[in-house]
Amino acid sequence: MKIYFASDFHLGIDATKTSKERERQLVRWLDRIKVDATAIYLVGDLFFWFEYKRAVPKGYVRFLGKLAELSDEGIPIYFFIGNHDMWMFDYFEEEFGIKTYREPILEEINGKTFFIGHGDGKGPEDYGYKVLKKIFASKLCQWLFARLHPNFGLWLATTWVLKSKGERPQSPKFYGMKHEWLYQYAVKKSRTIEVDYFIFGHRHLPINTLLPNGKSRYVNIGDWLFHNSYGVFDGEKMEIQFFESELEEVYTS
Repeated sequence: MKIYFASDFHLGIDATKTSKERERQLVRWLDRIKVDATAIYLVGDLFFWFEYKRAVPKGYVRFLGKLAELSDEGIPIYFFIGNHDMWMFDYFEEEFGIKTYREPILEEINGKTFFIGHGDGKGPEDYGYKVLKKIFASKLCQWLFARLHPNFGLWLATTWVLKSKGERPQSPKFYGMKHEWLYQYAVKKSRTIEVDYFIFGHRHLPINTLLPNGKSRYVNIGDWLFHNSYGVFDGEKMEIQFFESELEEVYTS
């Protein structure tokens, strides 16, 4: 068995590759893993998305078509909403049969316990974003945004994303585990629940490290803006691997 985890594709933003080049790369990766994938977990920030009732945001047709193909072939796909696609509602479930989660879940896979979520808003600090997330998650905010014409609404949101990320975002730096908020969150959670693997995205860095309890591992599966990294669980152990990438460093301490 092989379970695959990937996140932070950020389609719509150019980085080391243009968004369309990265989309084609993702399709090639999905074609490679479909031969042995027992399940695929997409752990957030696939693209910016606002789910209008009768309008579908333009673009990403290669990627979405591939997800539909894999789902139709019987491969279970699970999607965890991130901070860029938090306005996804039931489109994935209705169109592709992809189960969608807004909060982290505990999942048992082959006798191992996984805690899986995107990771945004978890851990200490980042108070500004936590307030902003509550605003964006409010029904009133969503209702007001839905009143905007899709052309204007999606332009406004895309402009916001590009302003926050920069038109050419830079790869994040790793400063050690004491500066990794999601690692600290995993350490705290490991004191109250028994988990073998904490799986997150959001941080854009490939990290695989043992927690202080000597049992649990914190795994951040990285991103596809710079690393093209993903997680693989083969039924016994969890690893981070890379696809068509020049950056193949996994941080462990």
